Amino acid sequence: MFRPLCKYVIWIGSLLATQQPLLGQEVTIEQIKKRIATYKEDARGTYESIRWFCKDGSVRMPKDPCPDAIGGIQHATYKPEVVALGKSNHVFLGQILAHTDKQEFWDGTKAQSRLKQYQMGRYLMRVDDGWVNRKGQYYRGAIQIEDEQEWGIAFYKWLLARDENLRQHYYLIMQSLKDIPHKGDYDLSLLVRAQSKAISDQYRPFMDIRIKIHSDPQPEDIDRTIAFARAHKDQLSVAQNKKINELIETMGKFHQPVSFQHLEKKINALSGSNALKPDLKHFITTNTGSGSTRQIAGAAANSLLKIRTNISREKQAAQRLALLDIASQLETMLFQLAQQWETSTLSELMEKNYVLSKAAAGIGLVELWEWKAIAPILEPTTGNTRKLYQLTETMEAARSVLEWSTGTANAVYGNVVNTYAKFEPLAYGFIDDRIRSSIALHLGKSVGELGAVIARESQLSNKVLQLDNQSTIRGLNPGYAFGELVVVEGNPEDLEVSGKKIYVFDRAPSDLKPVAGIGTVSEGNLVSHVQLLARNLGIPNVALSRENLEDLKRYHGKKVFIAVSNMGNVILKLEKDMSQIETRLFAVKERKEERITVPVSDLKLDRDRILDLRAVNAGDSGELCGPKAANLGQLKALYPEMVVEGFVVPFGIFKKHMLQPMPCQKGSYWAFLNAMFREAEKQRKNGVAETEVEAYQLQQLEILREAIKKMPLSQDFIEDIQKSFQNIFGKPLGSVPVFLRSDTNMEDLKDFTGAGLNLTLFNVLEKERILQGIKDVWASPYTERSFKWRQKYLLNPENVYPSILVIPSVDVDYSGVLITKGVVSGNDRELTIAFSRGAGGAVDGQVAESYILKAEGGQKLAAPAREPQYKTLPTSGGTGTGIASFETPILNAGNLKDIRDLASSIKKRFAKETRSDYQGAYDVELGFKDNKLWLFQIRPFVENKKALGSDYLESITPKIDKNKDIPLTKKI
Repeated sequence: MFRPLCKYVIWIGSLLATQQPLLGQEVTIEQIKKRIATYKEDARGTYESIRWFCKDGSVRMPKDPCPDAIGGIQHATYKPEVVALGKSNHVFLGQILAHTDKQEFWDGTKAQSRLKQYQMGRYLMRVDDGWVNRKGQYYRGAIQIEDEQEWGIAFYKWLLARDENLRQHYYLIMQSLKDIPHKGDYDLSLLVRAQSKAISDQYRPFMDIRIKIHSDPQPEDIDRTIAFARAHKDQLSVAQNKKINELIETMGKFHQPVSFQHLEKKINALSGSNALKPDLKHFITTNTGSGSTRQIAGAAANSLLKIRTNISREKQAAQRLALLDIASQLETMLFQLAQQWETSTLSELMEKNYVLSKAAAGIGLVELWEWKAIAPILEPTTGNTRKLYQLTETMEAARSVLEWSTGTANAVYGNVVNTYAKFEPLAYGFIDDRIRSSIALHLGKSVGELGAVIARESQLSNKVLQLDNQSTIRGLNPGYAFGELVVVEGNPEDLEVSGKKIYVFDRAPSDLKPVAGIGTVSEGNLVSHVQLLARNLGIPNVALSRENLEDLKRYHGKKVFIAVSNMGNVILKLEKDMSQIETRLFAVKERKEERITVPVSDLKLDRDRILDLRAVNAGDSGELCGPKAANLGQLKALYPEMVVEGFVVPFGIFKKHMLQPMPCQKGSYWAFLNAMFREAEKQRKNGVAETEVEAYQLQQLEILREAIKKMPLSQDFIEDIQKSFQNIFGKPLGSVPVFLRSDTNMEDLKDFTGAGLNLTLFNVLEKERILQGIKDVWASPYTERSFKWRQKYLLNPENVYPSILVIPSVDVDYSGVLITKGVVSGNDRELTIAFSRGAGGAVDGQVAESYILKAEGGQKLAAPAREPQYKTLPTSGGTGTGIASFETPILNAGNLKDIRDLASSIKKRFAKETRSDYQGAYDVELGFKDNKLWLFQIRPFVENKKALGSDYLESITPKIDKNKDIPLTKKI
């Protein structure tokens, strides 16, 4: 009776631990879905009733207006549960602007969530016939557009009075002008896209026209739509015919010739003291009636950038709003011009890429400092020819602007999209709608055309199914794989992945388990844990555009072959199109998959006392502790001012505790673990399918993991911890926030990094949390993800021994990773760095600020940061969340110099001081606090030599003459 009772008690305890308090509980997603369905059918939608809201604060009935002496406005009130939803879930449905508090609407402490939700609501209303107010949009008196416009003007005057809002949120403010009524111009491109989507959702034969309108809007779309309406008039309902006529009318307005007269009125309305007025009037006088498409487009891009750069010089908020409305009109003009701008030579195409990239900076899609860093590469130069490598650099720079632009849209709106998509899948289309309604649409096409030219000249071309614009696809690390293609939209964090499938993500999940191949739109950075694990396992890893992801959807579920060459060109083909050589690759791979054995003969498990970090060095790795602690101890000796104090819980303490009797089992924890591996091997010999063996192992590991978390710690060990805190940190246990870092003997092996597989606990303060945290870290090597990665590469995954590195928290301003070589180029004379704001930066797959530092001096900005939030480490323990903006770089010139100096020192000293024969690059984790550099970890940088040296991958990598001269007059 004991063992079943024991399991029952454990189950009850787990159940109670997961219960949520009833008071203050958030409304569930299912409840929100049901409410939305109800609101759609409600004649009043999200609204309760009409009221007068008087300026003295009183609220009156509809037939009792505010006295003229007081004044007021009339609009609807919200249903009580709509108001409650805003308080419990911070979700705001059917927002009415009039009478809304401006500070609350700006929602600064929540990353402007409420404003963005207003934009999301407007989008959903356009694409879903009113959405939550499908019938409520006709509720008379609910919203008065005049009051909404007056509120919008007042809001922008309040918002634009602060310079920091323009510096930090230029893109968001520019986008909000398209949605918030303020007597400005409505963005017709958004309306065209919304109306065409609404028609195709109701009448599927319209889909082809919708796709054309969304991807390449042209005036001829009007005639095509008219012809469609005539051909399908008998199948279309009256309502559908009406919608098509409305779309035709909107497209007619959208494709009207550029109106300089309308723009001139706006410019003339600027005050005489406005510093930008002369430049803008010059734009009108120079281009009206005489300018070519190319000339006007270039001048419009210049004006957009001038407005953004100089708008803060104008101190009146009303004038700032007028300038932003002019900028919005210039963007619309440039959008139309870009689709008319035909290029016939390479020189013209390069100029178009430059102009559109400059416009992206002008409207806020890239930051001004980012544009300054990349503009010199894009700027057209004199001369008749360019070297192939120079053209490639130009194309890569333009592609970077495109990627950074889409990254901005994701960073600004991603959180709101993820929130809404849980209860309204249509929300996933919002970011795509913003991107395709911006200049980024035409920049993407122009980059693709330049990429196609370079591909032809270099013979370095991708062969990715039948996709358009393949130049936006590039390989991040080499390898090949075969499996089912899975295209994942939205948040991937809860997705259950398979090691036999190839996944395409908008962004990869932070704790990705082994898969056959990876493609990402938001690649994160080249030195995140996921990227490093994929790299050392030879998993092909590809970056692609959002358009590529959309195109790949039609191949979802198909068996495909993917390969990334050593130079980064990509092959993706259906199973039926594989060559005999490609088919044989996998038969060989199955038989000859190389795995390694973790050495255990040198383990010193009799050492069962805590070790001061100063007493540990690199020679202790794999004997007393893992490489994190051993190498950090070595770093403490080499760079004492850059490394914190700390102590190490060695392997021996873990093993001693694992030899205790395990509750509800016959033997110890250690005996249970080894019995599981013996049984698994027995099942394999008896012909049990590997999937069943793995399921058995994972089930047993879950039992072990939960038992370790509840394992009693010996009194001697607890006393040892208390003494270590006092002696090493100078304060008692429970008063110093610390990191608890798992550090196993299976990390940083010669051919396997193990980066990020096991648990690190951030900023733990309380005594009980630290003691529990030690057990949680000990249990973490037995998670499904950690086990699967080890199983894939190691012959003896059962011999895992975790030690724990305990160091005090440093609440760094920014942190990241240094690789002492060029990750992409393989050049040992380069450095690769990636940093994010706050703690734990770059390693978790964040879209980090990345540079390639050149040995001869200077650096190349590989990517700017695009993480809207970051982790802080308060002295009270736990983690906080900061909100980021991107108007300034993370790293300054002094930081870059410190990183260079450190890398040089590591290359010269580390192997020598550790008496190691290791000759490769190092992977270093570090951070800055008040511009002081702190070192947290150093390990060998591991790459998959089999993938890098594969004969097949070499065979698909063309030999390129990088110095080949290409005439700029070349026809395209």
